[in-house]
Amino acid sequence: MDYLKYWIPVLVVAMSFGGFFVGGDWVWLGIASFPVLAVLDTLTPNDYATRRMSNARLANLPIWLCAVGPVLLYVAFAWCLSHHDLNNWQIFGGVLSLAWMGVIPLIPAAHELYHMRGIVPRTVGRYSHLCILDCTRDIAHVVGHHIDVGTADDGDTARRGANLYGFTWNAFLESTAYAMKMESGALRKKGLHPWNIRHRVYRAILAQLVFQGILFAIGGWKGTVFGLCAMLISRFWVESFNYFQHYGIVRLPGSPIGRRHLWNHLGWFSRTMAFEITNHADHHLNSYQVYYKLQPHREAIVMPSVFVCFLAALIPPLWHEGIIKPALKRWDTEFATAEERALAAKQNAEAGWPDWQNEPGLQVGRSATVGV
Repeated sequence: MDYLKYWIPVLVVAMSFGGFFVGGDWVWLGIASFPVLAVLDTLTPNDYATRRMSNARLANLPIWLCAVGPVLLYVAFAWCLSHHDLNNWQIFGGVLSLAWMGVIPLIPAAHELYHMRGIVPRTVGRYSHLCILDCTRDIAHVVGHHIDVGTADDGDTARRGANLYGFTWNAFLESTAYAMKMESGALRKKGLHPWNIRHRVYRAILAQLVFQGILFAIGGWKGTVFGLCAMLISRFWVESFNYFQHYGIVRLPGSPIGRRHLWNHLGWFSRTMAFEITNHADHHLNSYQVYYKLQPHREAIVMPSVFVCFLAALIPPLWHEGIIKPALKRWDTEFATAEERALAAKQNAEAGWPDWQNEPGLQVGRSATVGV
C-alpha cells in the first residue's frame, strides 16, 4: 500500500498531459490539483506513519517519472498550442499548470535524484531543473544549504520578520550567486580559470537553449514565450517554499544540525505529493537517506499544512501572528539551546517582535534538548 501512495503525483502529472492533449479548458487540470490538494491536506490528520518499503526500484520508479514527466509537459503544451486554438484564459491556465507541475512534484523528485550517489540520477535531477531555469541548483543546495541551514549564511533560511515576497527575491539572487561562486572556486582549486569552459553554467545555458529550441520547433514563438513564463513562475514559487520549512530557526554556525532545526509539514498529501520533502528533519541529518526511510519527528512542534502556510504567507500579518510567532515562541523556550536563544532574541529585537523569552512566569529552557 505504501508504494501506491507515491503514484498519486504521477497520476496528477498524467492528468496534466491529458488536459494538454484534449485542449480547451482541460488545460487547467494541472493547476486545479492545487486547491484540491490544499483542502485534502488540511482536512486529513497528520501522518506520522513509518513507511514499510524495501524495494528500491519500485520505490524510485515514481521519482523518475515525476522528474522527467514535467519536463515533457512543456513539450506537450507546445504541441497543444500548435494544435488547439486556445484563448487567452486557456493559455493562462496552461501556463499555471506547467508552473505548478514544476514545483510539485518535479522539485521533490529532482531533489531525491541529485541526493543519490550515482552519476545518472544526479545528472537527470540537475537537468530536470530546466523547468525552473536553474540547472545548477544542486550546488547551492547540497554544498551550501545542507551545511549552513539555520545560520545567517543560509539563503534558504528566512530571518524573523522577513516577508515571503522579499525572501523569495533574495533567495533567487543568493542561490544563483552562490552556485556560481562555488563552481568557480572548485575550478580555481584545479588550477583553472574560474570561468573556464568546464564551468557548469555553460552546460546549463546550452541545455536551456536546446530545450527552448525544441519548444520553438513544436509550438513556435508561443511555445517558447509561454514556456518561459511558466518557468519563471515555477522558479519563484520554488524559492518561496523554503520560507516555510526554515523560517526563523536559528543555529550557531559550526554547531551540529538537529531535528529541531527544521519545520516539518506532515500532512498525508504533503508527504505523498512531495516525496517526503516536507518530512524534512531526518533528511538534514543524513542527506543520502532515501525518502521512504525518513522518520517523522513526533516530538516536533506541529505545523499546519504546507498549503495553509503558503496561502497564509501571502498575507504577511496573517503568517506572522497566526502561525509562525506562536511556533517560534515555543521553539525558543522549549527547543533552543542557550546560545540559540541569544541569537533568537537578537533577531526578535531587530524584527520589532516581543521579547517573549523574558515574559513574567515563562519557564525558559525547560526542555531545550528535545528533538536534538
